[in-house]
Amino acid sequence: MTQQATQAQTALSTFYDAMKKAGAAELRGAAWERFSGKGLPNRRVESWRYTDLRQALGAIAPLADGLRAAPVLPAPHGARLVIVDGAFRPDLSAVTALPAGVTVQSLRDLLASGDAAALKALAPEGPGGEDAVLALNAALMEDGVVLRVAPGAQVSEPLELYVMSSASAQSTFTRSLAIIGDGATATLIETYVGGGATQENHALSLSVGAGAKLAHITHITAANAGAVRVLSLLATLGASSALASTSLIEGGGLLRRQIFALLDGEAADISLNGASLLRNRDHADTTVVVEHAQPNGKSRERFRYILDEASTGVFQGCVKVRQAAQKTDGAMQSKALLLSDNATMNNKPELEIFADDVACGHGATCGRLDKDQLFYLNARGVPPTEAESLLLLGFAGDVFSEIADEALRDELTARVADWLASRKDA
Repeated sequence: MTQQATQAQTALSTFYDAMKKAGAAELRGAAWERFSGKGLPNRRVESWRYTDLRQALGAIAPLADGLRAAPVLPAPHGARLVIVDGAFRPDLSAVTALPAGVTVQSLRDLLASGDAAALKALAPEGPGGEDAVLALNAALMEDGVVLRVAPGAQVSEPLELYVMSSASAQSTFTRSLAIIGDGATATLIETYVGGGATQENHALSLSVGAGAKLAHITHITAANAGAVRVLSLLATLGASSALASTSLIEGGGLLRRQIFALLDGEAADISLNGASLLRNRDHADTTVVVEHAQPNGKSRERFRYILDEASTGVFQGCVKVRQAAQKTDGAMQSKALLLSDNATMNNKPELEIFADDVACGHGATCGRLDKDQLFYLNARGVPPTEAESLLLLGFAGDVFSEIADEALRDELTARVADWLASRKDA
């Protein structure tokens, strides 16, 4: 182990000593043991071969204390739950005006209560069990939100988890849990607002009950160029449940978003879509593992990348089909547009199929804007820069088409348009 890795391990061990008495000692201890056996991942770890986290972190920043003064927040999308610098802030959250059938508590309260069922949902068994950074998150989790939607509840108002980091250099570890009861319907929005050269490790565990439907939107705003962020999503789907998840990543520093989904009930349906907008020396890695454990499941993954200047994009996708998961229907697709000779895209789609009655496929493309399409628009009086922006907006916006809420769909599309406009003005 290098001196840098040893120093990082020592700093993280100090964090663990501070957190191991904050509840869920058994869960934390097992997670710390898994992490300690692996350490921070580098390129020698196959699932991290394009993102050297050990090298990127360098010196480990101090642990966040959650004491930041109340920040100015934009207008909420619905019932908002706010985490600032690693601490759940009820004073900034709409905990007294939640929709019927929705309850909330802090992760700290859950850990203190020792609720075995909730703790199991917080760290479910599934395809993410071998990931060292996810184990580190479980060992060091400071706080988070525990959101429950009652069985059968039809929640029309969006629920928003708003996670904000300050401008100071600090390490932040949060883990949140959303339990969607059997037959319930809800919309959950995750918003991540970056600060300075922060080192962030966030995780959200979704438990979607039998027959439940969850629309999930993640918006990751741009962060400081020195930021290092890892965001993990764990999803467990029951029988005949549906999860439609869409993300927008606006870059900034080094970002890894990893999704681990287990379709644990028959006829479960998952749709994962995302767009990444990268410039400067941004590095954005989206790694997806979807595991079909029961028959008649359906999964769809569509991801789009727009890369400018010296940015780097990564898409790693793996669909696993267990032997029992007959009649699985799976399709995975990644497309990237490179706007600069210095931009880089890494695609690695995979299938692991152990059943013999399935329909699964994958595809990945990487290239430039279509010259014929540009010529078509130019010939009809559209200026070259505007024509390029229109094509890029359509390319990225395609992944937002499954968002049922028109206002949310329009908001994400507008963010893409703003990013393109800022590129044009630069």
